[in-house]
Amino acid sequence: MIRIIDAVLLAGALAVPIGAYAQLAYVSNEKGGTLTVLDTATDTVVATIPAGKTPRGMAATVDRKLLYVSDQKSNALQVIDLSTRAIARSVSLGESPEGVGRSPDGKWVSVAIEEDHEVLFIGTATDKVEFKVKVEGENPEHAVFSPDSKWVFVSAEESQVVDVIDVENRRLAGSIKVGKRPRGIGFTPDGARAYVACEIANTVYAIDVASRKVLATIPAGGRSNGVKVHPSGKEVYVSNGADGTVMVIDTASNKVTHTIKVGARPWNMALTADGSRLYVANGRANTVSVIDTAQHRELKQIKVGNTPWGVLIPEGH
Repeated sequence: MIRIIDAVLLAGALAVPIGAYAQLAYVSNEKGGTLTVLDTATDTVVATIPAGKTPRGMAATVDRKLLYVSDQKSNALQVIDLSTRAIARSVSLGESPEGVGRSPDGKWVSVAIEEDHEVLFIGTATDKVEFKVKVEGENPEHAVFSPDSKWVFVSAEESQVVDVIDVENRRLAGSIKVGKRPRGIGFTPDGARAYVACEIANTVYAIDVASRKVLATIPAGGRSNGVKVHPSGKEVYVSNGADGTVMVIDTASNKVTHTIKVGARPWNMALTADGSRLYVANGRANTVSVIDTAQHRELKQIKVGNTPWGVLIPEGH
C-alpha cells in the first residue's frame, strides 16, 4: 500500500516535464541559421531551433531560461526562450558580432564586435546594451569573463595581444602580448590562470591572471583555436583546426599529454558539468564529436547543421 507521503512524491515526480533533468547541449550552425539541441544523456538530436541568419557565439542565463546568440549578418543578439524554443526578441549590436560570454554572477552578457573593435555589455536584467569598451586588438572574436566576474579577456584575430577589461570600472585595463591571431580563451576554475590559443602561431599561452604575465608557451597543432578547461582545473582542451584534433594539456606541467582525432575543422567546444564529456563542433564535417575525457578518446560523431561554430552546455543552478 502506498503511503500518503509516497503518493505525494510520486505525483510531484510525474508532474516534472520529460527531459527536465537532461543536460542539453546547443550547437550553433553558422551557415544553417539554426541551433541543434543535443541530449547529452543519449547523445541524440532532440530539436532544431531557428536562430537568425548566421548564429555564432552563445551564452545562457543562470536559470537557463534564455539563450543569447550572436547573429552575424543581422548584427543582432537573438534572445531565445528555451521553454518555447523560439526567438523572443533581438538586441541591436554593432557590425559582425561573434563571441558571446556570460558573467558567472549572472549580471552581464558580453559580445565581441569584430568590425567596431569593441565589446558590448548587455545587462541580463534589461536585455539592453548598458556600456561598451573599445579594445586595442582588431577584430575581437572572444570576450570571456574571469570566474570572479571582475575581468573580461578579449582575443582579437588581427592582433598579437589579449586585451583586459575591468568590468566594474567599465574600461580597458591593459593588454597581454601573445602570438599571432589569438582566439579561444579559458580560465582555470580558481581564476589564477588563463589559457589562450593563437591560431597562426600554433601555440597556447598560459597566463598568470594576477600579474598578466605569460607563464608558459605550449606548442600546439595546426591552427589551434578553441579552448576549454576541465572543472577540476587539471586539464585544458585545445582544438587544432588544420589537424582535425583536440589536444590535452596537463596544467601541472603545461605539457601536452594526449592528442585525440576528431572531425574536420574542430572549432569551439563545451564540457558537461561533471567534466566527463567534451563536445567539439567540427565546422567542415557538420558534426559534433563526443570525447570521453577520462579515456581521452572520441566516442562518436553526431550529425548536426551546416557549419557548426560552437557548442554551449549552459551552466546554472
